[in-house]
Amino acid sequence: MSWGTELWDQYDNLALHTQKGIDFLDKYGNFVRDRCAIELEYASKLRRLVKNYQPKKKEEEDYEYTSWQAFRNVLKEIGDLAGQREIVAETLQAKVIHGISLLSKNLRDDRKKSLTEGAQLTHTLTNQIAALERAKRNYDKSYRDAEKSIENYQKADADLNLSRADVEKHKHNMTMKCQQSDDSKNEYANQLQKSNKLQQTHYETSLPEVFNRLQEIDEKRTKGLKEFIKSAADAESSVAPIIARCLEGIVKASESIDEKEDSLKVIERYKSGFTPPTDIPFEDLSKVDAESSNYSSQNNLGINNMTQKGTMGATKLKKRVGIFGIFGSNKNTLSTDGMKEDFSDLPPNQRRKKLMAKIQEIQQKITQETAAYDGLVKMKGVYEANTMLGDPTTVDAQLNESGSRLEKLKSELKKFKMYLDAANNAQMMQHSPQQHRNMYNGQRSSRHSNGSGENEDGEDNPDDAGSLSRSASEGSVAQAQNGLNINNNGSSASPESGLGTSHTSLPGSGQGSANDNTHPEDMYYEAELLQPLGTCKALYPFDATSEGSIPMAEGEELQVIELDQGDGWTRVRRMCGASGWEEGFVPTSYIESTLYA
Repeated sequence: MSWGTELWDQYDNLALHTQKGIDFLDKYGNFVRDRCAIELEYASKLRRLVKNYQPKKKEEEDYEYTSWQAFRNVLKEIGDLAGQREIVAETLQAKVIHGISLLSKNLRDDRKKSLTEGAQLTHTLTNQIAALERAKRNYDKSYRDAEKSIENYQKADADLNLSRADVEKHKHNMTMKCQQSDDSKNEYANQLQKSNKLQQTHYETSLPEVFNRLQEIDEKRTKGLKEFIKSAADAESSVAPIIARCLEGIVKASESIDEKEDSLKVIERYKSGFTPPTDIPFEDLSKVDAESSNYSSQNNLGINNMTQKGTMGATKLKKRVGIFGIFGSNKNTLSTDGMKEDFSDLPPNQRRKKLMAKIQEIQQKITQETAAYDGLVKMKGVYEANTMLGDPTTVDAQLNESGSRLEKLKSELKKFKMYLDAANNAQMMQHSPQQHRNMYNGQRSSRHSNGSGENEDGEDNPDDAGSLSRSASEGSVAQAQNGLNINNNGSSASPESGLGTSHTSLPGSGQGSANDNTHPEDMYYEAELLQPLGTCKALYPFDATSEGSIPMAEGEELQVIELDQGDGWTRVRRMCGASGWEEGFVPTSYIESTLYA
């Protein structure tokens, strides 16, 4: 079925319909154009959002956590999503909007041409119908005139009073009118035949061809709209797999978050490396004067407070005095961030991290500088092989500068490795059982010393910086000079071995601090007469890996000579044949103790 056959008399409606169809196509084009603008604006706002939430330089350290890293990956995926929206907009712009504009222009031109032809055909038919109407009116008039002339002739011929000339006159008029009537009749017949033929051609051939072309134009417009809608959907579906991968990346980023790992990283980041403060010893005021007691109490509290403050803000600590004489207060140069060159003002664990990062940075610089130096050497070799390329002497100055920079970097690397070794050694000493006891013993021995650490103003006291550790080791020096030996292994009664400085007895029982007025001979007999507090049984085997500890086998029975003082170690003793005793520390959680009543 075609418009030319079914809609032969709907010329005006078809013209209006095709105009509305093309206007609707333009309307869809405007819709796609506005959608492109929205897509581009959405992509732009997504990119601006990602840019606004990109990690700042001051937040780089926080992005070591899995949650922060996941968020950074989410931002990356959102940026990729923005790129896909831009691709959709560009595809719609190139394939849909441009195609609609071109199709609309062609359709309008074809429609105008067809309507112009149809208007000409209609005008021709209208003119022919008008000519037919004029011929018909002429024929009608001439026919009436002929009939009237015939009637007048008949009356004149019947009238006997008229002369023969008058009768002939009426006869001649009748003949002329009849001839005119016949001519008008023939003209009318010719115009009628011509009009019928033109009308038949107009409604059966010419105008249907115009209507069929209008139908093709409208169908072409409808088909084009169908293809454009599909192209818009294809533009969306073409990026759907990438968008799906972006969403999968977001889900993968969420699955990469590990709360346990983040907790461990928090520990690693803020762990100072200091040991918790030991118990505050009981001070028997009957054995010391009031002034020394007050000073000792204030000094001990000051040390504990200093330790707590040092562990709270590891990254912001600018001035740190060594605790218990382990970390000195050396006045080396400050770095650009206000810290000391060897980071000795930081807590132990933070110091080691900073030193390792510094060493890694220097190693990277050495690698780069070595590559540059090797490049200069190769360049010099090329110049020496072919002087036309350049003068080899021009490279010597650069080689000297590169070599001096390389030597300087190697010197810094060696220096910072020494700092790291010192920090590791200090960390090992601090975590050994003897060091725990030495700290505590040194804290007790500070009653009659001038104190150490920070003064009331928070400043360093270099004269007394090591007094705590010195007071705990003076006894061992005195015993070593007098040749005191407790067992066959050659372990002296030093604070490292724990002998002569036991705290198991109650205050006032006669066992004072290491710096009380006690002679070396008294310390010798005191250690020799030390009574066991009970027995213990090893629940698990233990291999001594730190200084001052002793190994034990599972099920072995030992004597307890000093209880756990909160540091996780218990001092025990075993019989070594008939020649002597062996003493040392074992983990409290590895034994089951039975104390004497």
